[in-house]
Amino acid sequence: MGKAAAVGTAVVVAAAVGVAVVLARRRRRRDLELVEGAAAERKRKVAAVIEDVEHALSTPTALLRGISDAMVTEMERGLRGDSHAMVKMLITYVDNLPTGNEQGLFYALDLGGTNFRVLRVQLGGKEKRVVQQQYEEVSIPPHLMVGTSMELFDFIASALSKFVDTEGDDFHLPEGRQRELGFTFSFPVSQTSISSGTLIKWTKGFSINDAVGEDVVSELGKAMERQGLDMKITALVNDTVGTLAGGRYADNSVVAAIILGTGTNAAYVENANAIPKWTGLLPRSGNMVINTEWGSFKSDKLPLSEFDKAMDFESLNPGEQIYEKLISGMYLGEIVRRILLKLAHDAALFGDVVPSKLEQPFVLRTPDMSAMHHDSSHDLKTVGAKLKDIVGVPDTSLEVRYITSHICDIVAERAARLAAAGIYGVLKKLGRDKMPKDGSKMPRTVIALDGGLYEHYKKFSSCLESTLTDLLGDDVSSSVVTKLANDGSGIGAALLAASHSQYAEID
Repeated sequence: MGKAAAVGTAVVVAAAVGVAVVLARRRRRRDLELVEGAAAERKRKVAAVIEDVEHALSTPTALLRGISDAMVTEMERGLRGDSHAMVKMLITYVDNLPTGNEQGLFYALDLGGTNFRVLRVQLGGKEKRVVQQQYEEVSIPPHLMVGTSMELFDFIASALSKFVDTEGDDFHLPEGRQRELGFTFSFPVSQTSISSGTLIKWTKGFSINDAVGEDVVSELGKAMERQGLDMKITALVNDTVGTLAGGRYADNSVVAAIILGTGTNAAYVENANAIPKWTGLLPRSGNMVINTEWGSFKSDKLPLSEFDKAMDFESLNPGEQIYEKLISGMYLGEIVRRILLKLAHDAALFGDVVPSKLEQPFVLRTPDMSAMHHDSSHDLKTVGAKLKDIVGVPDTSLEVRYITSHICDIVAERAARLAAAGIYGVLKKLGRDKMPKDGSKMPRTVIALDGGLYEHYKKFSSCLESTLTDLLGDDVSSSVVTKLANDGSGIGAALLAASHSQYAEID
């Protein structure tokens, strides 16, 4: 090959290489633009979904006031005995709450799930209050939860009898007196007196058909007789009423108790004259504790999103317990999961493949949601760890973690604000929502709260309290106190046994 030809070939090769380099650069630029475009589109879709969620779950103060008004309307319907009332307003027959003067030895049995507790307290009156208390927790064998009424109550009475046998010298029963028990029974009952109630249905994994329609106090009483245990059941209450009793014992200004845990409920002290469905003589105290069963509250004012509607539709009780499904610990984590799933499907939040674990209902629990929401580390390490363990995504960007935390915030804030609206409704029903018209001083008003959601989910409880302050206004809110009444239901039942004692008149 001549020199000229060689030079020509070199020029052609160089030109080809140059063209290839240019084309490669263009391809890389185009690929980069495609990647950047896809990332921008993903961000746009994420932002759109979040904007829709924020709008659907928003709770402006005006809406909350409307919800409170609707709650009051339903409460009044329930007190009239309207069969269509969504808030049942059950009469508890508790007309004497503890005053602090109670003295003596009293027992309590708290049955509300797969465990039950037996408890005893020695009360020493105004000065000494609770002198001594002891309790024991007992697990119920699974076969007894689906057996017969006699088997279950015999097991409970046997454990109670053994507990009584361990009564030490610190506890004193006056000579000639019968031991008395307060029975916390957290299943649906139709109560007919302070110490009798017919079981409507079992929940929480129990299925004992021959107990349905029976008086649970009578069933327990017969089981105690079979054990040779001489003890009188003087009060049948649910956990919310027990919390109210425990709260009132600690602070005489307590007017209502709210449970915010796995489920939710409210009980409060109503003027007996304001209960149209009450028949018979009015109680001497002039008051009656009402168990609202407010979890079943429903209103077209409640901000139901597509996620709430789908969760309700797929639940074991569609159309029921709507308020509870918006504010209680059983459901908040599941709402977060459903929102994250939509972000995964519609906006590829976790990549091109939707994590299979995220498809599982209730895989994300509210305690996990709380842990992510409270993560204040610079890299949201806890959020990343929870998404890895629960959702199955090993590596998440800081952006994805922030988005997840924000979703937790949206869901928790709505729940807390709706819960505050309910409490505001109870205060409105009691006339404790505004300053007295005669210019007198606003009475001190205390709300006793119990349940793991309120106690442990600090951002939830803080939001609830600030929302209640906002609804009440500065003047009124300065006289309204929210107070944690931890484990009120157990000791509350013993206190109600004391305040409804057969020996109360003698003492």
